[in-house]
Amino acid sequence: MEFFIIIISAIFVNNILLSQFLGICPFLGVSNKLSTATGMSGAVCFVITLATVVTYLVNQFLLVPLGLEFLQTIAFILVIAALVQIVEIVLKKISPSLYQALGIFLPLITTNCAVLGVAITVVTKQFTFGGEAHMLNLAEATVYALATSIGYGIAMILFAGLREHLAGNDVPKAFKGLPIALITVSIMAMAFLGFSGMV
Repeated sequence: MEFFIIIISAIFVNNILLSQFLGICPFLGVSNKLSTATGMSGAVCFVITLATVVTYLVNQFLLVPLGLEFLQTIAFILVIAALVQIVEIVLKKISPSLYQALGIFLPLITTNCAVLGVAITVVTKQFTFGGEAHMLNLAEATVYALATSIGYGIAMILFAGLREHLAGNDVPKAFKGLPIALITVSIMAMAFLGFSGMV
């Protein structure tokens, strides 16, 4: 039951983009085309999940035993940067077209605050299940990271579809481009507020 609550909460109730506003830069930058948004969502999903697992292990087995918790942010940034470089190398070899389509936004995953935010949240925030607050174990942390990244992907793909639809419509000149995108994402965020009573 705890895993179900974690999944629903991370995807819909506390969506990292629409309620926590983390990872907005690639969200607005890559969401012009559905294909690019899908590729970016996949890359972010992989990096968030892998980075959370690795940073959780680094924290539990290196930083905490040595009393170096104050180095969490620096250590996590280094781990995330290394993982993004690995993803970039793999994408360049496996899918050059996706690598070209993502362009500058792939290195932006390194500075994507969503990746770092999830990693830090997992090791610092106490989650409440059935009235009891506790820290997440590795399995719960992995599920939380995966669900959060799926929520990120859902929001990005929905937004990209809406932006493609808007591109074909007659939008007033003052609202073309980023203004209508921001209005659209604010309406999406209000729609996701409807899930807040679920968990």
